[in-house]
Amino acid sequence: MTQMTRHAQVRTQQRSIPPMLIDILLQFGESEPAGDGATKVFFNKTSRKQFKAYAGPLARILEEYLDVYVVVNKADQVITTAHRTERIRRH
Repeated sequence: MTQMTRHAQVRTQQRSIPPMLIDILLQFGESEPAGDGATKVFFNKTSRKQFKAYAGPLARILEEYLDVYVVVNKADQVITTAHRTERIRRH
């Protein structure tokens, strides 16, 4: 199980994000810097394909949850979780 701050635990529960999905996201997700040494991890097209190949039929059940992201600090703790409401812009 992934280490999560108290804030992340509360947000995960409030936003109905399954904890298993956070582990899957950290395993397959794409990451980019989020400021102050933190990293944002999310599913992009490639990571979605990798997850679907890995999960098989389970992927269909979890597909509605794939528009989430997590922010991880330098100590590899999840700081917060959220649903993506818009496209992640790359600089």
